Amino acid sequence: MRQQNLTVLTEFILVGVTRHPELQLPMFAVFVVIYMITVVGNLGLIILTKADSRLHTPMYVFIRHLAFIDLGNSTVIYPKMLANFVVDQHTISYYACATQMAFYILFIISELFILSAMAYDRYVAICNPLLYNVIMSQKLCYVLTGIPYLYSAFQSLMITSKIFLSTFCGSNVISHFYCDNVPLIPLLCSNAREIELLMIIFSAFNLISSLLVVLESYMLILTAIFRMNSVEGRKKAFSTCGSHLTVVVVFYGTLLFMYLQPKSAHSFETDRMTSVFYTLVIPMLNPFIYSLRNKEVKNAFKRVFKKLSKLCI
Repeated sequence: MRQQNLTVLTEFILVGVTRHPELQLPMFAVFVVIYMITVVGNLGLIILTKADSRLHTPMYVFIRHLAFIDLGNSTVIYPKMLANFVVDQHTISYYACATQMAFYILFIISELFILSAMAYDRYVAICNPLLYNVIMSQKLCYVLTGIPYLYSAFQSLMITSKIFLSTFCGSNVISHFYCDNVPLIPLLCSNAREIELLMIIFSAFNLISSLLVVLESYMLILTAIFRMNSVEGRKKAFSTCGSHLTVVVVFYGTLLFMYLQPKSAHSFETDRMTSVFYTLVIPMLNPFIYSLRNKEVKNAFKRVFKKLSKLCI
């Protein structure tokens, strides 16, 4: 039987966002600003959609959950990443790495299926407006938000436990700026192929199934819009789903770019920048996409601001 250099790991070393030391401090400043904007934007959207009774509709319930997921995902990654910009040792403990990976997987999978649930919500709103309140009941909203969390929690625990209950050997250097499952596979000396196959199957299912729901919903939406005789009706329909469509295109476009590009095109810097965009930049952009073009959100902000002003006086 082949002998292997088995190692009981207590910590991992994260390579970080860049390998250029001169870029560490400028990047730290940039990402601090991005994180602050992300927290304020998403937390503000959560509070606003909860505080204003006029935003207690299914669409804004989904937006609130999306903001929670974006806030959670960025908070799982940012603090450790920012700390590693200003310290010499870019280490993360064994259990902290497992925890970070588990929550990252939970949030990223939840986002896929919350976006597909939002696409279905927009389909019902445009194609069946008279039955919208009947179809999109509170019970269905609970199902469409609860199942993604349960499913992603199951998958997160399964993948994380399989990786961290396996044996690591050799290097403890993770070629990434956070603990992701893919960079950890080369560090395993047991069950690596089994876990990799499991990850490929689930990743393909998650991406394809959620994307199919989105594509089918928008095909039906476009069909319904082109059948409308009123130009004003078409504009209203496009404005109803415009924000969600923008988020979907940016999020899925980034994921497809990362997963479908040929191996020859992969490089450390390209992969890191793509990961930075969909894990850190998109959570910052989403609150602005859903608020700047949305009159209801703007009006709700004004109402809440007036209430707070009166309380202060």
